[in-house]
Amino acid sequence: MPWPSALSGDRGERRNPRHADNFLSEHDLWMHRRYRQLLSERLESFVYASEEAAPQVLGDEPEPDFCVLVDPLDTSELAVRGLHGYTHVMVYSRALARPVVSVVGDIFHHIQLYVAARDDEGRDRAFVITANHDSYALGSPPANALSDSLITNYLMRPVSRFVPLAGQGRLLQALGEPAADGQRRGRIGVDFGSVGLCHVAAGFTDAMIEFAKGFAVWDLAPGHYILHAAGGVVVDLRGRPISLDYGFDSLSGIAEAMDRRQKFVAAGNAELAREVVDLLDLLDGQR
Repeated sequence: MPWPSALSGDRGERRNPRHADNFLSEHDLWMHRRYRQLLSERLESFVYASEEAAPQVLGDEPEPDFCVLVDPLDTSELAVRGLHGYTHVMVYSRALARPVVSVVGDIFHHIQLYVAARDDEGRDRAFVITANHDSYALGSPPANALSDSLITNYLMRPVSRFVPLAGQGRLLQALGEPAADGQRRGRIGVDFGSVGLCHVAAGFTDAMIEFAKGFAVWDLAPGHYILHAAGGVVVDLRGRPISLDYGFDSLSGIAEAMDRRQKFVAAGNAELAREVVDLLDLLDGQR
């Protein structure tokens, strides 16, 4: 696990043959194999679509209904330092063309699991589970004004992420506007993959934006479903809702989806999402 790596300074980085610009550790690869083993013990047949390998069919069915999307260790370059680490698993029904279960795990914090699932009546429900095994239902994230909002972004990469964010003058100015009492409560924060959308679902943050590069499906989809089940929204940079149908209709379709990136605004409500979209200064090709 990342603890000894954080303390020893040996981060176990490997060459990444699939995503040359991404950090890859021995922990990512171990968790990739471990998920494949555990899922195979519980599901007879499924498509295993992991960030760390090409999609593959496991089991006897040539066209199984379930596609299990996995990001074994998100933010792994921080996880091996003992700072932040997350893990994503989502089960997608190809017959329904949508997710039916999603779990985002937080390795280092008290709130450990963000979960969404489709119940027996076809309703999507979301909840969180703490380290004490307490469970809390999620629904109707708070509707703060933009000037009272905490908006997050994956701004860790200095040139490709932070610089474009720093250029969003209208959005930053609106966030900095004072409230009626003169206090300036708007904030920009850093967040990561699917857990960033889960934080919006739980009401810990108000919105998450990604307009520079876009998220890969394994970073977006698990949190997208959890935020959807909690009553929030995810829209593209034109303000159009992003579908829960990720195009996993065939093995080639799954492989194609794994190569796409999606830019988005995720928010607790449609009004805030629309306001953020309208404030983003983007070239037409960026939308």
